[in-house]
Amino acid sequence: MLAMLQLQFIIFALIGLGVFTRRKGMVSREGQKNITDLVINVVLPCNIVTSFVQDLPETALHDCIQTFLISAVIEAFYLLYAALAYRNTEEKKKKCLTYGILVSNAGFLGNPIAEGVYGPMGLMLASVYLLPVRMMMWSTGIAIFSGQSDLKTTLKKVATHPCVIACMAGVVIMLAEIFGGVSIVPAPVLSLLQTVGRCNTALSMMVIGMILAEIDLATLVDATVLRYTIERLLLLPGVIGAVLYLLFRAGIVSGLPPRLSVLLAAMPAAATTSMLSSKYECAPDFATRMVILSTLCSIPTIFLWSLLLA
Repeated sequence: MLAMLQLQFIIFALIGLGVFTRRKGMVSREGQKNITDLVINVVLPCNIVTSFVQDLPETALHDCIQTFLISAVIEAFYLLYAALAYRNTEEKKKKCLTYGILVSNAGFLGNPIAEGVYGPMGLMLASVYLLPVRMMMWSTGIAIFSGQSDLKTTLKKVATHPCVIACMAGVVIMLAEIFGGVSIVPAPVLSLLQTVGRCNTALSMMVIGMILAEIDLATLVDATVLRYTIERLLLLPGVIGAVLYLLFRAGIVSGLPPRLSVLLAAMPAAATTSMLSSKYECAPDFATRMVILSTLCSIPTIFLWSLLLA
């Protein structure tokens, strides 16, 4: 409980600092975008690579495979759920809601949470968990808004994404450690990556605060956005948690992967929901409310899930 409260305090403080800097004009909207790009393209990849450089348990490779498979099944479940749950929703809102179910903020918000709750092993498995999510984001996710999917472009975006490259590099490092018994990362390079990677939690949480700084509470909530928020943060992770618990009791899943998967399933809507809806002129105001309300409400719910799953 004390560790969870300490982690939650740090998260609250960093988010509050982001709100303060944005509202005081210390960081402009363009500056916010630049910080986001810096985190996704530089800081987070460094953090991911270093998460694979640790004293790995004997089950590390098995846990990575298990995490990947759980995440892939969850994405398939999300696709089916969205098709059924929003079949009678107005078309433009339906696209936003479907994308918001498929693609959460597990990368930006989930990685520091996973690291805070489960340590470096949690961050490593979170990076693996995100591989199917990123594949879905650049394939079905784009097709939802654009109405078309280019396989060649999709594969290129997935293969060249900095976080995917970092995860693949981390897997190579892990395999060399497990089967060769050697670390292939030179000490000065590892020290550099660790130094940059330590900025991840602070910068990520501050960017979340900058997003929340633009809240207009008077227009934030409507019935559909509230329903989505409850589904995204409570209902779906609850269903996933119940199924994984039954599989755990049956001996089909084990260890950290099922708990980590439920925690990452409880993340709010990704900021790309708003960005893509704006790009394709598909109810951008509605999508922005989805992102902001789910992010705001995730602060207490993530604490509860973290406490339950820790």
